Amino acid sequence: MIDSSHLAARSRSLALHLLSRLKLRHLAWPLFALAFWYYLSVYGLPYANDVVFLWLMAALIAASVHSGGRRGWLHVLRDWVPVMAVVWAYSLLRGYGAHTPWPPHYAPQIAFDEVLGFGETWTVRLQEWLYHPGDPQWYDYAAVAVYMSHFFAVFVILAVLWKRDHARFRHFLGCYLAMTAIGFATYVLYPADPPWLAGLEHHMPAVDRVVNTVLNDSGLPRAGTIFENGSKFANDVAAMPSLHAAYPMVIALFFWPGAGRKLRVLLAAYPLAMAFTLVYGAEHFIIDILVGWAFAWAMVTLVNRFVARRAAARALEEAVEPAAGPAVPVG
Repeated sequence: MIDSSHLAARSRSLALHLLSRLKLRHLAWPLFALAFWYYLSVYGLPYANDVVFLWLMAALIAASVHSGGRRGWLHVLRDWVPVMAVVWAYSLLRGYGAHTPWPPHYAPQIAFDEVLGFGETWTVRLQEWLYHPGDPQWYDYAAVAVYMSHFFAVFVILAVLWKRDHARFRHFLGCYLAMTAIGFATYVLYPADPPWLAGLEHHMPAVDRVVNTVLNDSGLPRAGTIFENGSKFANDVAAMPSLHAAYPMVIALFFWPGAGRKLRVLLAAYPLAMAFTLVYGAEHFIIDILVGWAFAWAMVTLVNRFVARRAAARALEEAVEPAAGPAVPVG
């Protein structure tokens, strides 16, 4: 029979052994999880770009500290702080872009969509067929999930690429920033009403913002605040092109060449699901989505060519240097 005092002594010895092996760096992930849980309980899910960036940076710093790298967190700050600054500046400028000297457009988008819808926009048709105010269906909740993925997908992909393949991280980041820049320029040059605003101004039949309504009715008011107006980042006439549609297409085009069959199914389904969500939810006209897809193809193609030329030039430099050989001393 085992002596209880001996068993207690062995337990204390094992506990001391585990504590001796535990280092401060092992607390990185638990501390991050505790902080994130507290934030979720108080503020809800983060949707603002700058807040999402901060939490991603915190996760990457926690991973770097946990792995034991002494300067890993410095690399996180080096690579991500400039990105966050650019995105924050874009968000601020996007808000100022709502105050252009020329009025927003709505007639061309409505006319184009009415041609595709045989006399009525597809937003109106889909809501007449599918939408039941006060009684959300399963596809309404699916639309909410797809719509909200816009605020996470690109940044999560950037974080994964940063950890696994830094060259691909910079490549994908270039595609994202190029798409964001061309989107902002178009917002300034061509302010455009989304369907819900055009309906509110009586340019077309009134439609509901499905995602906003479902979020508020589901008891997630913090999530619904991303639709509130009056913020310095708000721009209700930034509908052309649809960045909600463009970013999924950027993801699809970027990963398509090296993707397998199953992944390609997901890459193709994501832009289509987002397009349906945006039209059904009255967030964008079909023409907004098509222009967003066209811009995405153009920006990814340009960045791919730039990256390929830089890689070719670097390979040429590396091939020329060995061919030159070491310098031969004279005398």
